[in-house]
Amino acid sequence: MTTWRTLGVLAAALVASCSTPGPPNSLIFIDGRAVAASGDTLLAFTRQGTTEVTVRDRRSGAVYARGLNVLRSPRHIEERGGRWYVSDVDEGRATIAVFTPLWEFERWIPVDEYASAPHQFAVLPDARIVVEARDGRLVVVGPDSAETFALVEQSSRTGMVLGALGGVLHAVPDRAVTLYNERGNIRWRLPWPWHERAYVTDIAVDGQGRVHVLAGEETEAGQQSFVAFSLSPINGEVVRYSLEEGGSATFVVKRMGEVKRDSAARWLREPEG
Repeated sequence: MTTWRTLGVLAAALVASCSTPGPPNSLIFIDGRAVAASGDTLLAFTRQGTTEVTVRDRRSGAVYARGLNVLRSPRHIEERGGRWYVSDVDEGRATIAVFTPLWEFERWIPVDEYASAPHQFAVLPDARIVVEARDGRLVVVGPDSAETFALVEQSSRTGMVLGALGGVLHAVPDRAVTLYNERGNIRWRLPWPWHERAYVTDIAVDGQGRVHVLAGEETEAGQQSFVAFSLSPINGEVVRYSLEEGGSATFVVKRMGEVKRDSAARWLREPEG
């Protein structure tokens, strides 16, 4: 057994009576990457080695490819106000592509000058773009400059950024996970709860606004094992996690908040009949 169970803050029963019921299954990670949700209607995600965004209509099960002939190396996706924001890297330069609700390309937002790492950004409710800068700040990227959003802790590894709960979630490895409101003020901060052998691969927010973290570690047998965690929106503590251990990095969250491992293949195909 791995050392995941050493997390003293895990308490699956804590939210059993207060979870907001959602759809039967909501995909949150596929092959190690976060999935973006537009309410209970659409899911959007990228896959390694592809140049498009896969969009799945949850009502019909239809699967579409979007961003073709526009994107080069997409990864992180967020939806705000009906528009889709997709991180990309073209010729080594980090940028964000903006698409309309119908997935028509609208514009590019360059972030390479300010971002400490590609594919890490958050979209605020008013459509401002926040990235982690190289000098210990989160910054709002403007057309010609960047203004400070919040001062943050630094680590030897770059942090992960996600628009969540009306603000910005910032995960700094070996330091803390912090939720900022839309003005850059701290709503809560959780000291990094994962042990030194674990590494966080991505963070996601589902259609119900619940935040999830995907973490992995190498087992004694030299295999990779992944576990998905759900964080409390009130204080950030881990309140759910997937009970099964294994190498698959695809997870869903069920109606009452249970986190389960799933098959990537079934989300890539349309239902028969």
